[in-house]
Amino acid sequence: MFDTPQPARPGVLHIVATPIGNLRDLSQRALDVLKTADIIAAEDTRTTQGLLNLHQIQAGKLTPLHDHNEQAAAGRLIESLRQGKSVAYVSDAGTPGISDPGARLVAATRAAGFTITPIPGPSAVAAALSVAGIEGAWMFIGFMPAKPAARRRMLEGLAARADALVFYEAPHRIEETVDDLLAALGGDRTILFARELTKKFEQLHCCPLAEAPAWLAADDNHRRGEFVLVVSAPEAAVEDDSQTRETRRVLDILLEELPLKQAAHLAARITGARKNAVYELALTLKKQA
Repeated sequence: MFDTPQPARPGVLHIVATPIGNLRDLSQRALDVLKTADIIAAEDTRTTQGLLNLHQIQAGKLTPLHDHNEQAAAGRLIESLRQGKSVAYVSDAGTPGISDPGARLVAATRAAGFTITPIPGPSAVAAALSVAGIEGAWMFIGFMPAKPAARRRMLEGLAARADALVFYEAPHRIEETVDDLLAALGGDRTILFARELTKKFEQLHCCPLAEAPAWLAADDNHRRGEFVLVVSAPEAAVEDDSQTRETRRVLDILLEELPLKQAAHLAARITGARKNAVYELALTLKKQA
């Protein structure tokens, strides 16, 4: 446990999480680093300057690093690390590299042989999941394609996954995105709308996907602000013991003559069991054999 200030370290890239709304969520360790870093790279220097002013931080050199200049800016920051300077990177809000710039900077810095350290803190996806009541595996998607056809193709590919799904969405696309979620995933799954997390008008609303379009339409405020959407995993089909025994019997026979994938496919057709469950059972039987 550390109970003393932890300043930025020379020759090290510090990836610093910043508030997603409530400016008091900036951690003490993040303050230590931002106060002492020789260089602070920021997705938007104006946004970061406002945060620094609020905390009365007389920062080192402030320089932009965003989607459009990340590769070139990363090269300049690596040269600063070679000179023994300490570097901090912040995105506009939340944790860099999670649907924000920063991943290419981290990759380039690691390839150049320099140390990288995370300064953890706010993250919209973590905040939403903490109040979603989701157990088990989840898959973070972030922002889906803006074009409807590409978005629908992506959702079709996600429909068969057994995980909960987490998305980011902007207010001007929220209605069409929810319509596409309903069409691709069905109305039985639940969806959590985490709107304007940590901000003044934060709102959490959970309902079946079938009811989500009506909730959005009920109030203009429901469609405002930045969204995290958490969609529950599909309900697993419960197979009774007799079906499981029959599926196993059929698989035992087919696996003697056929490759695993073909045996699983035929067993699912013969017994009516779920394809994914049959394939998993086939893998187990093959390992046991």
